[in-house]
Amino acid sequence: MDLRKWVFVLALVALVLPKMTRAADDDLRKELDKVKRELEEMKKERTSAKTPIASAQASVENKYGPNAAVTTKQGKLTISGLVQVWYYSIQNDNIGFFGDVSPRVALGGDTNEMKDNDSFAIRRAQLRFTMDIHENVSAVVMIDPARAITGRPSFPTNVGLFTRGREDGFSGDAAAVRYGEDAGRQFGFTSFGAFIGTNAPSKGILEDAYINYHGVVPHHDFTVGQYKPFLGEEGIRSDASLDFIERSMIGQTYESRDTGLTVHGTWWDDRFQYWLGAFNDAGNWFQSAGPQQNRVDDNDNKSFTWRVLVRPLWKNETWGSLELGASGEHGIHGEAGGDRTAGNPVDGLGFQKTSANRYYAWASYRPGGPVKGWWLKGEFAWLKDRNASLYVAQVNPATGFVNPGNSTFLASVGAAGLQIAPNPSSRTGFYFATGYKISDSVFKDSAPGWLKNFEFAFRYEQFQNVQVADLVNFNRRTDVFATDVWTGGINYYIKGDNAKIQINYNVVDNPDAGATVTRGFTGAVGTATGPRRNFHAVDNNSLVVNFQVAW
Repeated sequence: MDLRKWVFVLALVALVLPKMTRAADDDLRKELDKVKRELEEMKKERTSAKTPIASAQASVENKYGPNAAVTTKQGKLTISGLVQVWYYSIQNDNIGFFGDVSPRVALGGDTNEMKDNDSFAIRRAQLRFTMDIHENVSAVVMIDPARAITGRPSFPTNVGLFTRGREDGFSGDAAAVRYGEDAGRQFGFTSFGAFIGTNAPSKGILEDAYINYHGVVPHHDFTVGQYKPFLGEEGIRSDASLDFIERSMIGQTYESRDTGLTVHGTWWDDRFQYWLGAFNDAGNWFQSAGPQQNRVDDNDNKSFTWRVLVRPLWKNETWGSLELGASGEHGIHGEAGGDRTAGNPVDGLGFQKTSANRYYAWASYRPGGPVKGWWLKGEFAWLKDRNASLYVAQVNPATGFVNPGNSTFLASVGAAGLQIAPNPSSRTGFYFATGYKISDSVFKDSAPGWLKNFEFAFRYEQFQNVQVADLVNFNRRTDVFATDVWTGGINYYIKGDNAKIQINYNVVDNPDAGATVTRGFTGAVGTATGPRRNFHAVDNNSLVVNFQVAW
């Protein structure tokens, strides 16, 4: 290579080398800055998370939750749920409401021993999926696997929501307590041995399954599917927001789901609302023709519902909130069948046609001003329907006990002691409740911290839950008796209704031999005295504790 070429190479190196050095310095500086940032982040993580596990958990939470978005193929999905774990303790009384004539003998007496066991129980385990698939369309599916658990006594009285006869310890109810639901259904018997067959409708775990259309017609939305028909106030309220551990007896008469369609209208910031609906309404409202929920219709008719509420006062700082409402359901139960006698048997779905009606009215008031935190509620119910044949027990006029009597009259159907062809009859009931919630009161800022989360409540209720065949026209007419219950409650809110503990004590007054009887078929009233009504006033006061988490 000649001298000129060396001079050229040297000159080129002299020009490029400084630039290459500066670029390398820049790259090195960037790398150093990156390492410094990583070291700072590691230092922060070590400060906030003492262990590698905690650090890993923090990283996962940053990526997956809480409050991280959950993606779905279509629409927006919201998942919510409710878990209620109960503990209850019931006064022990081995004799049942209808007395005990011949203990330890099949069909010989009435026992309370299946209904007074102290126990833990899973009352609810709900999972709810709400899908907003379109700005005008949403759908809800809710399941409750706890519905598969059987054998739990009823509350607030363990005698039952509708009591029609004795339990002898050989019935399907007893089998459900001893061996679980499958055994109870295999036995196929209810109270007093009334046969319903092994193919009786199962309760199932499906609660809600409906579609809602909204935002199309002004002030209106439309719901179709399975859900609670819009009746009354307490029965349709969220299970997580009840004032007491269990609904009142009349609240339980309409909390069951049904399948149908509802139109809902609302005006003036929800201060006036109405609902109009049509439903299958299978079975009957006295629950003697199988459950209404999770089944198809058993007749060609549909029942129609209506509900109206008005709020003259609402969220007023001085006067509080006042809500008044009324609702009703009207329909035809049964189909082509007549009376169940030897000459006119019931085939298929042929229950006798019955015009069924029920009404609910309620009032709710939460005062404002210096007494805010105090609340008052009340509700009244009236139901008229017909029991299924062979469900309501007779009382032997000679002995006063519910036992096989008038057997000659009933031998043709082989069900001595049970009503063959009951007429329609009615039931009434009501409750009044009041309470005081510290966190909503004027003392919420001054009360001690341990006291702020408490609410104290009281409820008095009465419902005609006992149904017995009339002493004179025992095959057709039904007499009804009322149970009174006083409930004292304490609610402790850890995080509102999302986490709370409730304690209730129920003082139960069941009818006894001198109780006032209402002729459910006419409304006439009389007194059941002497040996004709040998009811046993069961000792069944109860303490119930609810541990709840909702999300």
